[in-house]
Amino acid sequence: MNENFNRLGFYPADILLPKDADMTKWGVVACDQFTSQPEYWQAVEETVGDAPSTLRLILPEAKLNDPNVDEHIAGINSAMKTYLDGGVFQEFPGALLYIERTQSDGKVRRGLIGMADLDQYDFTPGSGALIRATEGTVLERIPPRVRVRKDAPIELPHVMLLIDDPDRTVIEPLSAATDGMQAVYDFEMQQGGGHLKGWVLNPAQVDGVADALAGLCADSEMEKKYGMGGVAPLLFAVGDGNHSLATAKQCYEDLKKVTPKEQWADLPARYALVEVVNNHDDALQFEPIHRVLFDVDKDAFMAAFRAAYPNAYEGKGEGHVIEMVWEGVDTFYTVPDPAVQLAVGTLQAVIDAYLKDHKGEVDYIHGDDVTRELGSKRGNMGFLLPAMGKEQLFKTVMADGVLPRKTFSMGHAQDKRYYVEARKIR
Repeated sequence: MNENFNRLGFYPADILLPKDADMTKWGVVACDQFTSQPEYWQAVEETVGDAPSTLRLILPEAKLNDPNVDEHIAGINSAMKTYLDGGVFQEFPGALLYIERTQSDGKVRRGLIGMADLDQYDFTPGSGALIRATEGTVLERIPPRVRVRKDAPIELPHVMLLIDDPDRTVIEPLSAATDGMQAVYDFEMQQGGGHLKGWVLNPAQVDGVADALAGLCADSEMEKKYGMGGVAPLLFAVGDGNHSLATAKQCYEDLKKVTPKEQWADLPARYALVEVVNNHDDALQFEPIHRVLFDVDKDAFMAAFRAAYPNAYEGKGEGHVIEMVWEGVDTFYTVPDPAVQLAVGTLQAVIDAYLKDHKGEVDYIHGDDVTRELGSKRGNMGFLLPAMGKEQLFKTVMADGVLPRKTFSMGHAQDKRYYVEARKIR
């Protein structure tokens, strides 16, 4: 293996793919999508039927708080073992996969599948790790996910890591070299998810990836891109699946407590399967993540909002502009001279304070229309936020640590990662 991998926090992986499956039924969207739309997951259920599918290997977050969630988790672990023992999978040892995802808008997003070293990842704000979180990690969200992962024999990648590669040296050269790779899948994705193709890189291409990634770590790159020479390099920023990666980290840290240190390097759980995407990929678009409050006292919330921002006024103006929707109303409020950088931070502070003192729940919604639809229902409020420019991401993480949680999403819900590849973690 190329020696550069040892200093990148990223490696080829022993990747599992189904041997003989209807791939359209096999792949399903990331578990944290469509959580307030049970009809979506019902449509997935009807599409999959009894066929082998990653639907049987994941827990949609819509079910995370079910009273029988332990039964769901036991069923998932059982299905994983059945698939492993029943010969559903074939393994591609020491592989990197190059993938092309045709999105719902027709654009093609390019990615690289391998595994991240969790010893090189830290979600602590201000960390100098090679792999860093881009937004605040909600620690309370980790334990329920640990329950899903801790006894699982395999993992499926939900995590997308971004690289800041404006010269397109790592992934883009592979797009013209697929003739020299082994094709492993090519299929239409269910529920409007677009199309997915995948190939296994040859050894020379794997070496090329390692060398190009090493180049992104150079001090001269940190100086050129961020004006910050002599600092710990930031190679990977978590673009999607921050809590999934934090969960993998927690499970690994728990395992380290009962494992001799000399064996840590050989623990399969030390690594997590991820997709790497260039932040400069033209198909990659940052979408805002909106908020919907359920079972909310609208008057009490607006009183809290005005108390927090006495200068706020209805209408669009200079400052942070937030669209608010509730039954029969769709309007804008402006907070002038905000104290934080992003509108999401201005809003989230009020939501957090309100929920401490009142009943109600918040959900994080992808998509303007869905937010307006849910927010306009009786007892709900919807909040639509402006998008953050993706060029701000790495510079902000380097300079300020992390963004407010749930600041951005990469693309529409149907364009999120679908579970396709897997890897043994036990």
